[in-house]
Amino acid sequence: MDAKGKTEHFIFRVGESVSHRQTGNVNFRNKIIDWDKLPEWRKAFRASGKKLVVTNGCFDILHLGHVTYLENARNFGDALLVGVNSDDAARQLKGAGRPVNSETDRASVLAALQSVDGVCIFMDTTATKFLAAAQPDIYVKGGDYTLETLNQHERDAVESAGGKIILVPLVPGKSTTSLLKKISRL
Repeated sequence: MDAKGKTEHFIFRVGESVSHRQTGNVNFRNKIIDWDKLPEWRKAFRASGKKLVVTNGCFDILHLGHVTYLENARNFGDALLVGVNSDDAARQLKGAGRPVNSETDRASVLAALQSVDGVCIFMDTTATKFLAAAQPDIYVKGGDYTLETLNQHERDAVESAGGKIILVPLVPGKSTTSLLKKISRL
């Protein structure tokens, strides 16, 4: 409310400078880490002595499976950093018509989640360079992987830096692909 007792409404438009519109301490934009700043961010986090959990993916249309997975991942450490595939990488991984949401939108929605402490967009279809920069204490992947089916370069990037890999179960029946199929039948 303003000084006259009227409710104030703030509208955010992507690309618009909004720092003057923030009325409190909550600002998901502060959790989005530029690729070039990731090593500096990681160095500062490591100095805190806390355990960093990292995961990655496209996260195109956020659903219950995603938020459950992210919450589970976060609970393995003190903070969760999420790597998000760029639009080009997501298109290469998922095919024509994907991603539905832009990389900026996907990163912003993830950053707004309580379980997520940082989000970084990376350009590659694999997370190897992202993982080398993030240096996770714990790397979490979904239960649709095994240590043998996980990209071995990604595995090496984590394990060579002393990180541990944890596989967490997926929520049955919850995926972006199944959600898009359901929407197409409407």
